[in-house]
Amino acid sequence: MAREIEQHRPPSGPPTSSASPTLLIATILRPEGSTGVHTHVRQFRQYLDKAGLAAPLVTPFSWGRELRQPVFGVRLLLERASGAASVLWYRHWHEVFLRNALRKRLAGLGESVIYAQGPVEAQAALLARRGSHQRIVMAVHFQISQANEWVGKSYIKSGGRVFRAIRRHERNVIPQLDGIVYVSRSARESLLSWLPEAAAVPSTVIPNFVETLKAPPEPGAQGDLVTVGGLELGKNHRFLIEVLAEAKNSGRTLTLDLFGEGPCRRDLGQLAQSLGVERQVRFRGFRSDVRDLLPGYRAYVHASVYETGPLAIIEAMAAGLPIFAGRVGGIPELYEGGVEGWFWPLDDPIKAAGMLTDLLDSEPRRSAAGAASAKRQHRHFDMDVLAPQLWSFLQDSRVPAGESAS
Repeated sequence: MAREIEQHRPPSGPPTSSASPTLLIATILRPEGSTGVHTHVRQFRQYLDKAGLAAPLVTPFSWGRELRQPVFGVRLLLERASGAASVLWYRHWHEVFLRNALRKRLAGLGESVIYAQGPVEAQAALLARRGSHQRIVMAVHFQISQANEWVGKSYIKSGGRVFRAIRRHERNVIPQLDGIVYVSRSARESLLSWLPEAAAVPSTVIPNFVETLKAPPEPGAQGDLVTVGGLELGKNHRFLIEVLAEAKNSGRTLTLDLFGEGPCRRDLGQLAQSLGVERQVRFRGFRSDVRDLLPGYRAYVHASVYETGPLAIIEAMAAGLPIFAGRVGGIPELYEGGVEGWFWPLDDPIKAAGMLTDLLDSEPRRSAAGAASAKRQHRHFDMDVLAPQLWSFLQDSRVPAGESAS
């Protein structure tokens, strides 16, 4: 059984004792971006900043300035020839650059914690640290394995050589960690289902969180439906466009705004045109202020076929929007069906369109669901409640062998 540290509610601010270890946050992603990992890191650092605690962000772009462009640029060439080769190149060189950046940071530090945002970051930290006084805690943002995520993006084949290599890498790295933070119970169960060795690592389940909007902005009417996420196969935006087309067939013309960028942009545009809804679909690209725009929509729609603990949904809840999403991964842990949102069938756009229009045709029901959504986010996914739990676990993540944390 996993030595799991149960969630608790510490004081409103994290400890500021001089005995607190130095915290570094490591990620292979660029400092700015729209992924859930970016939001997780941004919200946690925002909380620590308010508490007067520094948490430097260390990325592969923190080292080797002259080498970055030639090394990382090769991946773009490889991508055209082989998705699998580009994945191996990406993972290897981002780990190498991050490892060197961490070595530079850790050289003069005593007791410290590296909060790694995935297995590649965890390996870099394991190779860079100067001893066991520099602890490594990894966040599990993925569902099952990162290998499955690359399959979902159509870069590698399930069960293929690269898939197996990523699984071997995770099997080697994860048992060496000092702690694991799962962002959902589903993520923990999925990882342990194929990697039972991870149960020996002290762990906790702390959901993703965002700062509750104290006074939601008034951006004006933006449209009917909105979704946020990379335009990738696994995010299944095709389904949303098909739902829009089915709603139109039943006499309802709804708008859909898609925030995000990705390789499926062109195909999605062509699909919208072929279904006759191209004027109803707007591709908004990446917007750093998307959260301020969310209150201007009537409902948030999500179609991903795999999720861990999607921050896009949590942000939509904070904005007071009713939610429509599939019952996959960690999504059922976020809201109750029929209260804050609905779970729609990802294989039946006709039925999904009916569920959606039924809600939008009843403003009292839609308004009540939106209010319940905002209330649930504030109760269960508020930064000021969950960030202290994360900080507490990162400080006290080591548990002597044979003992359980409590």
